[in-house]
Formats: sequence, structure tokens, C-alpha cells
Amino acid sequence: METFEFQGKNTEDAIENACRKLNLTRDDIEIEVIEPGSAGIFGLVGGRKARIRVIVSAKEPQPLEKFGPGTVEEIEEDKYAESEQMVEPIFEDKIGANIESPEDKNGLIVAKDALEKILNLIPVEGASVTASQMDGIISLYIEGDKSGLLIGRKGRTLDALQFVVNKIVNKTLEKRTHVVIDSESYRQRRKEFLTQMALQMGSKAKKIKKPVVTNLLYPHDRRIVHLALKDDNELSTKSRGEGLFKKVIIIPKG
Repeated sequence: METFEFQGKNTEDAIENACRKLNLTRDDIEIEVIEPGSAGIFGLVGGRKARIRVIVSAKEPQPLEKFGPGTVEEIEEDKYAESEQMVEPIFEDKIGANIESPEDKNGLIVAKDALEKILNLIPVEGASVTASQMDGIISLYIEGDKSGLLIGRKGRTLDALQFVVNKIVNKTLEKRTHVVIDSESYRQRRKEFLTQMALQMGSKAKKIKKPVVTNLLYPHDRRIVHLALKDDNELSTKSRGEGLFKKVIIIPKG
């Protein structure tokens, strides 16, 4: 048995570093989180790296497979895409619209209150939050972020906000509740960009008759790529990688 320590921007990044440097999969190691790390105020100040301890058993490790048949997983097996799938946010001016029960109302209030308190800590001048709920999805919309500070590069700050608020709501309600946060219609613009990118890469794959691969994507971004090409009978798509971030492989048929 051997023990190693690794660091990363967050726990998932530290685990990926460990797997890459040890040439092992997550199933081959035991992981102990020493320090979960912190991005500070959404990566702006006070950040700390995550630290993990990795225990490798004495059995002979199996190396990671090279890219080829059997090394990618179908979208149906992508558990992250299932839990973090992209939804179309629906926003109302008044809290309480589309509420079906007192429990739903509590979740809506908790989510809106949590996001407003976080925004007050930054702070963003003139930003306000509107909220609604439909089909079990709590949607929060931030208005007034003209600088794009709350969106961040490729939406990472917005995703961080969404992650934190989801954690707060789920812990408070003691049940899984899905919260989607958007600002300045970024989610829709991102969807349009990824859809166009997927179509262009699909055309390239068919032209050169070889698979093409996207960059590492978040689960909901991967889902957009998969759905954009789902009805193209000349192509298939698969997710490749481990953990939260994966690539999408676009494969020409025949």
C-alpha cells in the first residue's frame, strides 16, 4: 500500500491530477480529502487549493486505456449529464408563481434569499434577482450584471453560483432540488453557441471521415452537443473521460 498527496483547483481537479500522474483510474485508488479547497469569492479573492490523500493498494494497477474502441461511454451512461442536464429557465416577476405546495414555496424563498445574500457579499451594483418554479425546477434570474462579472469566463462564475445555491437549498430542505441560475440570458446564448459549434464539428467529421473531439465540457454543455447531433443519422456522439469534465467525440458512421 502506497500513499500520495495531490493538489488541484478543487477536489475533482486534484483527483484528476492524481489519476493522470499515477496512470490509474478512480476505481484503483482510495481518496481522502484533506482540504476541499475554496475559490474564494468566485475565484476573485481568498482562494485555496484542494488537497487529497490517495491510497494505492498493493495489487498491480491497470493502466488507463488509450483512445480506441471501448474507451468511451455512451451518453446514457453519463451520470453527470443526467443529474446536471440543461433546462430552459422560466422566470416570473413575482415570487410564488407556479408554486404547487408550501414546501415548494419554501424552496423558492430559500434559493432566492441565498443568491441575494451571496450577491451582497461581492457586491454587484444594481443587481436584482427574480425567481419562479415550474415542474420542480427553481429558476433564478439575475438582472443588472451589465459587466458580466457574475457570468465569468465561459460561464464558470455563474456555474459556481449555481453550485453553491443548489448545495444550500438541498441541505436546507434535506432533499434534492434543482436550481438553475441565469444572468443576461447567458444560458440561451451559450446554448446557441454550442449548438452551432456541434453542427460545424459534425460537418467536419463527415467531410474528413474521422472522429473529431471537443474540448473538456461541463455536463450541461455536453448534453447540448449530444442533442444538437442526435437526429443526424450520419453521426454518433459519445462522452470520453472521467469525472465532471469530459470531452464529446463526434463519430461519422460508415
